[in-house]
Amino acid sequence: MIRFILVCIVVIGYLILSIPILLVEWIIGRFSPEKKDISSLRIIQAVFRFILKITGVKITVIGEENVPKDTPVLYIGNHRSYFDILLTYSRCPIRTGYIAKKEMEKIPLLSTWMRYLHCLFLDRKDIKQGLKTILTAVDKVKSGISICIFPEGTRNRNKDELDMLPFHEGSFKIATKANCPIIPIAISNSANIFEAHFPKISPAKVVVEYGKPIYPDELSKEDKRHVGEYTQNVIREMLIKNKPLTEK
Repeated sequence: MIRFILVCIVVIGYLILSIPILLVEWIIGRFSPEKKDISSLRIIQAVFRFILKITGVKITVIGEENVPKDTPVLYIGNHRSYFDILLTYSRCPIRTGYIAKKEMEKIPLLSTWMRYLHCLFLDRKDIKQGLKTILTAVDKVKSGISICIFPEGTRNRNKDELDMLPFHEGSFKIATKANCPIIPIAISNSANIFEAHFPKISPAKVVVEYGKPIYPDELSKEDKRHVGEYTQNVIREMLIKNKPLTEK
């Protein structure tokens, strides 16, 4: 429980104390939007790394060399834990916006930081608004900003992490319309940080693997039509391979 309390204190404390930082970042953005984007990204990454340090999580990262550092990408990952966002966002090399559920837009200060970081809010109940969000994400990628989405649509609570929820094919329109590579991310054992024994936070062993870029235009006709299923199979294979690393 001590780790849980410490994490809560850090999150709430940071959001309150960061109000002056938000103002400074806004001022920077008036003169140099890109500098503001980068400084906001690095600030939040430092906070996320600090929170992960508090949890005591032991992270093994594989395949980070597969992530381009000079071009935007669409990150696609499996989703088991709230900590998936911290685990992956703390490692993004360039500006990256995450697609989050619409409900998060109502959280004061947090939603402000998310907008600063080019995060988008997806209304899963409104197809028309959902399509607008996807098209906005396409524009973000075209402007040089990577996008990350967990295409299961919600946290997967199935007992076996290999039993993923279906990937929503609509999420992959971001890559096909923006003509960018897909970077599959397999996150192993992240639910054991928190969700598996709520409200306790445990120093679990987690593996984050970045697969080789997937270029939709280079796939077979059949795989191109079901690029979500294709990507999910790639992630499943990585999860199977890395499972022993979380049990040592």
